[in-house]
Amino acid sequence: MNLKALVSVTGKPGLFKLIGQNKGGFILETLDDQKKKSVVNLATNKMATLEDITIYGYEEELKLVDILKRVKDKGTAPDPKSDGKTLREFFREVAPGHDEERVYSSDIKKIIGWYGIIKKLPLFDEEPEPTDADEPSENTK
Repeated sequence: MNLKALVSVTGKPGLFKLIGQNKGGFILETLDDQKKKSVVNLATNKMATLEDITIYGYEEELKLVDILKRVKDKGTAPDPKSDGKTLREFFREVAPGHDEERVYSSDIKKIIGWYGIIKKLPLFDEEPEPTDADEPSENTK
């Protein structure tokens, strides 16, 4: 799952694809209709890539990417507008060990909504590009 260029912006609904940068900030394209482009200034907005987002857990933080993979493997997800009890039961299955006191229903709704947006994208099925740390060094035999 290659979600490196996908970002969430605080205060803006939905997800965005990072397509460039200029003097005013980052240029983003909405994923839901892929038509709107906007510039986000990091002095006034916070932006996070989906690969960097984690969810509170009892033992350790859970990576959003891993949770999204489990949702995909499950095959179906509830409607993000479902009641809190339904969403929480589903989230217990795909994110076992999440901290139920610190992960709110609104967080679960957002994650399930994001899944609904990205499941249609080819990026969801791509493998992430290897980084230098993933490649064996020349000295390793």
